[in-house]
Amino acid sequence: AQLLRIMSYAHRALEQGVSLTKRDVYYRDVVLFKSQKIVDRFIDDLAATLRRDRAELNIRATSKGLICGSCLVIRLIEGECLRLNDHEGTLIPAGEDIGHLELETRVAWVLVVEKEAIFQTLCQLNFTKHPALPGPGLIVTGKGYPDVATRRLVKMLSDNLHERIPIVALVDADAYGLDILSVYKYGSHSLRHENESLAAHRVEWLGIKLSELSEFKIDINTLIPITKHDERKARKMLCRPAENMPSEWRNALMRVLQIRRKAEIEVFSNAGTVSRGAEHFHSPCLVHYLCKKISRSISGMS
Repeated sequence: AQLLRIMSYAHRALEQGVSLTKRDVYYRDVVLFKSQKIVDRFIDDLAATLRRDRAELNIRATSKGLICGSCLVIRLIEGECLRLNDHEGTLIPAGEDIGHLELETRVAWVLVVEKEAIFQTLCQLNFTKHPALPGPGLIVTGKGYPDVATRRLVKMLSDNLHERIPIVALVDADAYGLDILSVYKYGSHSLRHENESLAAHRVEWLGIKLSELSEFKIDINTLIPITKHDERKARKMLCRPAENMPSEWRNALMRVLQIRRKAEIEVFSNAGTVSRGAEHFHSPCLVHYLCKKISRSISGMS
């Protein structure tokens, strides 16, 4: 009954030429669907069975990702122009609404950040135009596991930016962080029928990496112990084929299992924070780390 109801909504949306969000579908019959996850799974399964992108069913996910950086302009199909800035995030529009991307100025790098809190910190510090970097850049976050709109935008950047512009990701040094990176780079199992249009193979792992922490005088023994969920996730990922599990990732997961500890991006804040009113920003340790790693990535591409 749940699947038939969703098919009915999709058919009506196609007939009327209107778009629905997954959230719209759920709230049309909360009693029947019981949870948003059920709706999401049925819609993805329906699209996979029909071998169609979800957008072709006129059902889309609600956008949640953010992007920051004044060097990019997003032109929408309906004519609207989204001009980004360097101090706050702009909601990433659905991929089917984007006409094309334009560069206002040169872009030297793209940083994909796992966590919104880190993204907001970097925006507030105007990191996209940090003087220690070789040029201006863009920062993107999917707020954890990325939605389709965020993945499609990263894919568009990957396809359209010059090959010498690095696209790098900052994630936690644990199984979930590397899995989020994998979704950007290789695609997801649930939307495997759309991976060709969503996987951005140019995305590379910037950090954080357990092997680098000693350079910043961070004691491994102070890191967070892994949980049983972390261990199960890591062992499951280690079973993936080599084409979807680079040796560096594999070695990192084995190291996590060996020391039974994980490093979150926030580990850089342990060196102290800088206060500004009621807000607290990460110490210069994180900024120094990112400037060094991004600059090294740019040098490696030239």
